[in-house]
Amino acid sequence: MPIVLIVAEQQPDGNLRKASLNAISAGKALADKAGAELHLVLLAKDPAKLAEELKGTGAKAVHTAAAPEFEHYLAETYAPAIAALAQELKADYVGMASTAQGKDLMPRVAARLKAAMATDVMAINGSGADVTFTRPMWAGNVFAEVKLTTPVKVFTVRATEFPAAATGQGAAEVKTFAAKVEASKTKFVDFKEVKSARPELTEARVVVSGGRGTKGDFKEIEALADELGAAVGASRAVCDAGWVPNDLQVGQTGKVVAPQLYIAAGISGAIQHLAGMKSSKTIVAINKDPEAPIFQVADYGLVEDLFKVLPALRQAIHGLK
Repeated sequence: MPIVLIVAEQQPDGNLRKASLNAISAGKALADKAGAELHLVLLAKDPAKLAEELKGTGAKAVHTAAAPEFEHYLAETYAPAIAALAQELKADYVGMASTAQGKDLMPRVAARLKAAMATDVMAINGSGADVTFTRPMWAGNVFAEVKLTTPVKVFTVRATEFPAAATGQGAAEVKTFAAKVEASKTKFVDFKEVKSARPELTEARVVVSGGRGTKGDFKEIEALADELGAAVGASRAVCDAGWVPNDLQVGQTGKVVAPQLYIAAGISGAIQHLAGMKSSKTIVAINKDPEAPIFQVADYGLVEDLFKVLPALRQAIHGLK
């Protein structure tokens, strides 16, 4: 039977990255369409805790490898181990969430497997040997339907387009394997975490983003975000100007988000920004320019000065609480 192998990602704090659950959901959809079994793989210094969490996601098996070299992620050590396991299992598909780690790791795995690759997959179509992947091109202006024709097929999935897999479904068999650990000229030195009381941008249910219209003053953006328990985002122009850190950037060259609510204040809506947030469930746009492109994708739009609207909105929300 064909095998779909999904790579689970461990965060630096030792917890499972939530995007891995979305990738597992995509893997299930692919397995159903291709008539395949779903397998998971996890590399860690001590994978036991996360293996317990993963075995309830509905997979057939969870493959784990423990080694000191896997305590911190390095593509040079992870790629050989995952490629070797894929070859051992004779996996037909190898996939992962399109996170920073997934974008770094999976092309190396594909190269080792001599496999064709589809990135940022948004939908899986077809059935059997005719499975195809839908992926965006040109900042989401065009969607390509891609069929990979190599024996092994590698892909990354856009986590925002697939629901998170539920846990507590069945009990997959947990298998250990002797991972191939190659000597690397790269070594892990340090991880400097940006700590914030706000939720992580890519995992938040509500995001409040500011653009050039803020003129660098993010106080009202942050105040509204804190009132809503939301994450703060920004357009590229704001990040390039140095007004906020780059890790807040939403868009084609930033982070892709799909929260329940996305509030865009002072953002014109260039196509590069829309590519990173237009999958949001509800979009609220606030801009003084009635011709701003952001209004074309917004569910609700207000043509007004954000510095007047945001304080009033925050006070109204506070009153409702």
